[in-house]
Amino acid sequence: MIKTNRLGIRRGLRRSDFRLIAKEGFGDGLNAYAHSMAWYKDRLYVTTMRGNFALMRLRLNLNFDVWPIQCPLDPFDLDLRAEIWAYDPSADQWDRVFKSPWIIGSDGRRIPRDISYRAIALHRSSESEPERLYISTWCPARGPGPIIMSTDDGRNFRVTCEPGLCGLPVTTIRSMVSFKGRMYTTPVGSRGGNTNISGHSVVYESRTPENGDWQPVSGFGFGDVTNLSLLECVAWGDHLYVSTLNHSGFQLWRSTCEGEPPYHWERILTNGAYRGSLNQCGMTLYPFKGALYIGTGIQGGGIDHANKIGPGASELIRLNEDLSWDLIVGDPRDTPDGHKEPLSGRYSGFDNYFNGYFWRMCEHDGWLYLGTFEWSSTLGYVNRSRWPSALSNVIGRVGPQNILEYGAGFDLYRSRDGENWVPVTTNGMGNPYNMGMRTIASTPYGLFIGTANPWGPKIMPLDGRNRYVHNPRGGCEIFHAKYLP
Repeated sequence: MIKTNRLGIRRGLRRSDFRLIAKEGFGDGLNAYAHSMAWYKDRLYVTTMRGNFALMRLRLNLNFDVWPIQCPLDPFDLDLRAEIWAYDPSADQWDRVFKSPWIIGSDGRRIPRDISYRAIALHRSSESEPERLYISTWCPARGPGPIIMSTDDGRNFRVTCEPGLCGLPVTTIRSMVSFKGRMYTTPVGSRGGNTNISGHSVVYESRTPENGDWQPVSGFGFGDVTNLSLLECVAWGDHLYVSTLNHSGFQLWRSTCEGEPPYHWERILTNGAYRGSLNQCGMTLYPFKGALYIGTGIQGGGIDHANKIGPGASELIRLNEDLSWDLIVGDPRDTPDGHKEPLSGRYSGFDNYFNGYFWRMCEHDGWLYLGTFEWSSTLGYVNRSRWPSALSNVIGRVGPQNILEYGAGFDLYRSRDGENWVPVTTNGMGNPYNMGMRTIASTPYGLFIGTANPWGPKIMPLDGRNRYVHNPRGGCEIFHAKYLP
């Protein structure tokens, strides 16, 4: 029996409904991100990315006074091979079903073939074929390029395409979606530490992804060179919608994907819904009750140091069927479409300055769930000398340790109508090192969420002592919630 209120409406999930079913990176704190998740043949499949802070140290200038995680200067001295785990809820059992193989990189050293499995999707090309699980990879810069794997039994994973999808100069495949019997994807990333920007911003389509047959179905950046990457794609109604990364503010495009490719694409939103660069990315797209919800962000967790964008908190925008749009969570502003006030009454980041992404959304039992990436756990390690004095003074008075213990960790909100939102957690499910809710899946067994938690295995505590210690709260975590009779 599903719990309902006095009006007979099914109630949403609460923090107390969730149970921790995997912690400390499945027993290995290097498993930092639960990067993607899907329900397939009565099991939950979760993919990981390992050693995120070590990789960030190599390619990003995060302006840390001290590096928060113990790691070598060369991250590839660690075992960074991505993993795939499967959970059987009937037996309450996890099995690791795949781990990336080693390959020889372009410099002659041994490296992982895959450092992450960034996207996951179910697809069936025809009624005569089985539904397969497809998983895309993230390849090191010294490797040959990302691939897409498939499985029809959840145990054996077959490479379906040549590296780089079809020889493209990219490092990862961020998004995959099944639409009208075809598979669509958006390759991103490039060598030199560009995890999202590729210079090859094109939508690719395959009618037979099992055979690795892919072709471009859009122009570069939809004809706009300022669209530096195509981040997310989703099917809604008769159209495929694709969001971009653009330093002047994300754009949203759509196509029916009919006729001869390249298809006709129509621009729906531009300039970050007229917020500009603080809505650099369309981070997540999700249809819910006759509308399309768009969560925004700035790459790098809310601060794009390389391009001097941010910090800025994320917004939630709703696109209606008539292509009008509403600001649900965000900053009031005048736009060519009229004045916009946040219909939820909440400003950007759900009034949390540190919510740099609205990262993932999912409908479950009539409610829309939205999770964030929240970066306040890094404040104790950041050099704040160039920050605005008012903000730096506040951080200094409150204290980074107090912020960590009482304010850090991702937020998870839920809404039944898309406008009124209720918090499920605002502290990473009780773990401040859970910086993000990276993935979420609605299943017949309930709702599952996976976290981004790069704070393991060893951490530099904020107690002034110069030594690394084991962090039992580091590494990704998986939570499961279901209604009880």
